[in-house]
Amino acid sequence: MAQSLSKLFVHIVFHTKHNKKFIISDIKNEVYAYMGAIIKDNDSIPIIINGVEDHVHILCVMSKNIALSKLVELVKKNSSRWIKTKGNYYRNFGWQNGYAAFSVSPSEHDEVKNYIVGQETHHKKVTFKEEYIELLKQHGIEYKEDYLWTD
Repeated sequence: MAQSLSKLFVHIVFHTKHNKKFIISDIKNEVYAYMGAIIKDNDSIPIIINGVEDHVHILCVMSKNIALSKLVELVKKNSSRWIKTKGNYYRNFGWQNGYAAFSVSPSEHDEVKNYIVGQETHHKKVTFKEEYIELLKQHGIEYKEDYLWTD
């Protein structure tokens, strides 16, 4: 085969350090746009980025030229640095050390996109911890709960 081709949809989830409610309405859209720009700068395609005050969901098409861990590292590191410039309230901002990522089949693309769009409504009924554990279970990811919430 003369060329490498791929189209990998990935759903990425990570939360703020200590689950602090930092992603408030006055910076929310800017944060998501900034993350989208980082994703684009790394030859990947952001489809939807949304969340609530303490966590973010990203659906993107991964470039074949970057590892998932590197893309997440760049998104978190650069967005954290940028958020800290947004004022005194954000000076102690940070993301959790880890993340969760799930492959998304093209047939589930719209369902995952709608799920991410509906985060505010979803979290009126479900906490982030409940959602995160449910996502891990749905995708058959083994975990130790003691380590999920350490920063």
